[in-house]
Amino acid sequence: HVPHFEKMLYDNAQLVSLYAQAYQYAPNELYKQIVYQTLDFIKRELTSPETGFYSALDADSEGVEGKFYTFSYHELFEVLGDEASLFCTYYNVVENGNWPEENTNVLFRNKTDEALANELNIPVDQLKVRIKQARDKIFAYRAQRIRPGLDNKILTAWNGMMLKAYTDAYRVFNEAVFLDIALRNANFLLKNAYKDGKLVRVYTSAASKKTIEAFLDDYAFTIDALIALYEVTFDEEWLLQAKQLCDVTINHFYDQPSGLFFYTSKFAEQLIANKQEITDNVIPASNSVMAHNLAKLGRFFDNAEYQQIAAQQLRNIFPHIKKYGSAYSNWAALMLDEVFGVFEIAITGAEADAKRRELEKYFIPNKILLGGTSGSLPLLTDKWGATTKLFICKQHACGLPCTEVSQAIKQIF
Repeated sequence: HVPHFEKMLYDNAQLVSLYAQAYQYAPNELYKQIVYQTLDFIKRELTSPETGFYSALDADSEGVEGKFYTFSYHELFEVLGDEASLFCTYYNVVENGNWPEENTNVLFRNKTDEALANELNIPVDQLKVRIKQARDKIFAYRAQRIRPGLDNKILTAWNGMMLKAYTDAYRVFNEAVFLDIALRNANFLLKNAYKDGKLVRVYTSAASKKTIEAFLDDYAFTIDALIALYEVTFDEEWLLQAKQLCDVTINHFYDQPSGLFFYTSKFAEQLIANKQEITDNVIPASNSVMAHNLAKLGRFFDNAEYQQIAAQQLRNIFPHIKKYGSAYSNWAALMLDEVFGVFEIAITGAEADAKRRELEKYFIPNKILLGGTSGSLPLLTDKWGATTKLFICKQHACGLPCTEVSQAIKQIF
């Protein structure tokens, strides 16, 4: 229950996406709460005035790890008075400290609200209200402390991950503010990190500072986010931008002989060795993300080259997956798409967005979404009409169109 207290943008981005998808699969209010509280933290602590996302908050303040986030038993009683006992029970705070090495307490939970309310013989709604009021007081008290240091670098790759997180949260919870922040961040990235037809690694407002050319992960995660943004807006400009960046990536990073992408551009300053990042770690490998991107864009644009490159990447990695599964988990997810197939779901007509929102109540991980009220994608050809319709397709072969999501779902499950 004692974490490393550094707050990384990429961890929070992936957790938001994970818990949003978890809620979609098995609706649980705790999952939703985690998404909302995490994005509140991002907005409060790691968002620049221009809606770029900062990299991290340090683990320590005043030279002590976790000092900003931990509390003594007596400190909580001084702040909360009569409500301290309930708060301490809720967060497992003890007089001698639940982190005895530092003689302090880390606030953590190991019981649900329902279980604890039953144990304390109080209504669960009353428990939630009292805990929220106490937490707000502690939050205000904590705000007076010396804060951890802020790493204010705005990295393109990590911003792409956080942009994707906001689109995932919007997709599942239909919260307008999530889409608004996603759109503002996407516009920020394309305005500030996209220069002369290429991405840069780090955004800086200082004109005199030299820009660093982007690496493969900067392109991969930005493309991934732009594809996701198209799927929640049906605005083709985002998908066309993703395709443009994909073409740059192939031109600058793809190595035909190996069938994989280099991590640094072939046109950058010569290195002793130009590595190819293939193992998924705390962040998915840039090659695995690009393989997913190419497979998706290949379906959206009916582009055989994209699909062939993605397939070759997966063939290269396939022998390694069974030897060390956790190091190739994102590759394995792509392999699942190949085994089970991907649903190409087109929704066209005036009510397309409403039908999209209804469809997103179902967990369908192996799908792409396209449509809206107009569009030029090959799969949308001859699918426009006065009535809003859903088309469930696989490999561009579509079933009979339907007008209700419930009918479409029967073609999937």
